[in-house]
Amino acid sequence: MEPVYLDHNASTPVDPEVLEAMRPYLAEHYGNPSSTHAYGKALRAAIERARGQVAQLIGSEPEEIVFTSGGTESNNLAIRGSVAARPQRRHLLTSVIEHPATLRPCALLQGRGYAVEHAAVDARGQVVAGEMAGLLRADTALVSLMHANGETGTVQPVQEVAVAARARGVLVHSDAAQSLGKIEVQVDQLGVDLLSIAGHKMYAPVGVGALYVRGGTAIEPLLAGAGHERGLRPGTENTAGIVGLGAACVIAGRVLAAESARQRDLRDLLWRRLASRVPGLALNGHAEQRLPNTLSVRFPAVSGNALLALCDGLAASTGSACHAACETPSAVITAMGIADRDALGTVRLSLGRASRRDAIEQAADQLAAAWNRLAGRG
Repeated sequence: MEPVYLDHNASTPVDPEVLEAMRPYLAEHYGNPSSTHAYGKALRAAIERARGQVAQLIGSEPEEIVFTSGGTESNNLAIRGSVAARPQRRHLLTSVIEHPATLRPCALLQGRGYAVEHAAVDARGQVVAGEMAGLLRADTALVSLMHANGETGTVQPVQEVAVAARARGVLVHSDAAQSLGKIEVQVDQLGVDLLSIAGHKMYAPVGVGALYVRGGTAIEPLLAGAGHERGLRPGTENTAGIVGLGAACVIAGRVLAAESARQRDLRDLLWRRLASRVPGLALNGHAEQRLPNTLSVRFPAVSGNALLALCDGLAASTGSACHAACETPSAVITAMGIADRDALGTVRLSLGRASRRDAIEQAADQLAAAWNRLAGRG
């Protein structure tokens, strides 16, 4: 039997419907989307159809969607590109719990003389909107705050921060790689100017993503080349991947409400079953304001990596990094005030559309048995 897959926040399988939508552009249709002959026009039409599908899911205009290779490129283009277009502003504001695809571009800019500040989070892993707004300056170019954290699932107060930022002429970027397809994401409701999307987090293939750029937002390309994607992302488009992302957005819009409720019920079942078998089990993150598919827990007195090593029938992850004999806790977990030793017991369990009750119960039983063995209780 294959292991129970509870690592959907790392990557999702390609939806069969997405694969079918892509297949003609892998096996039949070929050419360059920029060509003016029939072959090129067919590909261009497919790309523009997908652009509209992505836009519809987030409530934007199609021309505000720029296709990229994934979330990392989208974040880099949003952060570095928007700052390059506003050279008179030399301050950036982000949070301590961002993905490296946000933190490292910010660090790169800091090395080039920009001032970068990182807003703290509370004990539930959530930025305090008023405190983050208090860090805004007259020369702030951009605020970058993820919509939901991929480790804890905690949803961030993007809308509240955006109101304060935009009142001061500051651009707002949000990394929605983890939230899109799991909870509602509407760019006007959030008040963002830039929003990053990653295909492989929402049942599209690896290697495709998008960046929403609000109309009128000044942004410079990172790459030099031809005029693809409104001149913001040169390079011949990955038509098959883009078609797959469009199809994934259509599916996400269709199943969002039902799947959110179903996965939330299974997630809560997983929590109850684990908590009843593991005394001292603790939840990481916000109890309510979190992704419906995500459960991050701390197992007492054991290492999460060691725990998962005993669970051959389970595919999940921890927030810690292992280097030889040294294990380092996740910065996201410790940012909530959790001691390093306790943070090392973290395991992240993220559900998906294929998750079923019997598999959830099986995963809980495996984890509980492994904890009892490591803790010397069995």
